[in-house]
Amino acid sequence: MAETEPPLLELENVEVRYGELRALSDLDLVLEGGRIGLLGPNGAGKSTLLKTLLGLVRHERGTVKVFGHDVAREPFEVRAQIGYMPEGDSVLPELTALEFASFAAELCGLPRAEAVGRAHQVLHYCGLGEARYRRLGSFSTGMKQRARLAQALVGDPKLLLLDEPTSGLDPRGRDEMLELVLDIPRRTGAHVLLSTHILPDVEKVCDQVLVIADGRLLYSGALESLVSEREGSYEVRVKGRPDALRSPLELARCVVQVERGGLEVRVPEGEDANLILRVALEAGVQLRHLAPLRRTLERAFLETVRDAEETPDASAA
Repeated sequence: MAETEPPLLELENVEVRYGELRALSDLDLVLEGGRIGLLGPNGAGKSTLLKTLLGLVRHERGTVKVFGHDVAREPFEVRAQIGYMPEGDSVLPELTALEFASFAAELCGLPRAEAVGRAHQVLHYCGLGEARYRRLGSFSTGMKQRARLAQALVGDPKLLLLDEPTSGLDPRGRDEMLELVLDIPRRTGAHVLLSTHILPDVEKVCDQVLVIADGRLLYSGALESLVSEREGSYEVRVKGRPDALRSPLELARCVVQVERGGLEVRVPEGEDANLILRVALEAGVQLRHLAPLRRTLERAFLETVRDAEETPDASAA
């Protein structure tokens, strides 16, 4: 009987501290793989989580496994399977792109000649084929980002950790970077964990989402589940001013918010859209749009963080 493949990531009761500051707290997580977006407010612990997976930050308590390998006991086995694109300007400006990528390949254990050949391939793939002999110090921000992606890919990793890969890019450069991120799993079979504060990036390239805040896991699961329609909630637009319908709906025990010239309405338990229709008819207000409310990722993220702040001991798995 064939052995079952271990999960991509397994974290159990993980805690990371910087002195008195607890950066990750009682983190329990199992991920099977895919294209995963890592979201959280500034200081939530996103970069700490990535560095913990690499063994660059020591966890005080718990176990961390990547592809079944314990990070604390088997750090080299773990890093051999991960490509890491750190946040910030982490290139070596005096090196050419080819020297930079081939050096990274040699650090992965490739012989010199093979490392250079592999560097040529990944630089071409990342759109730097014609610039590979230029020094990185002369590169634009977008080109440096591509060089950083190339060094993360050069070891043919099974897992790619990307920390703010589109930070500082113009719209065109951002789109091109995201197209690469989308293509990598299809081309190489690698899993991607993308940490970013740019929520549309996650919507474009990820099928799963992790949300953390104050070092705690708030949500882990499918992106579609996070942004799915909320039962009993509707978006409503009317002819004329929305306030004409707001007060009658509130009298009918609905929770109503004015958003972008329309209304977001949550009906009482046991009711549905027919209540809104009846109230509008009785109030003499003409409806122009009535549909189940579908949350954007931004709204879902903000609501998840807000709910956690209101119930500090709660976390979602």
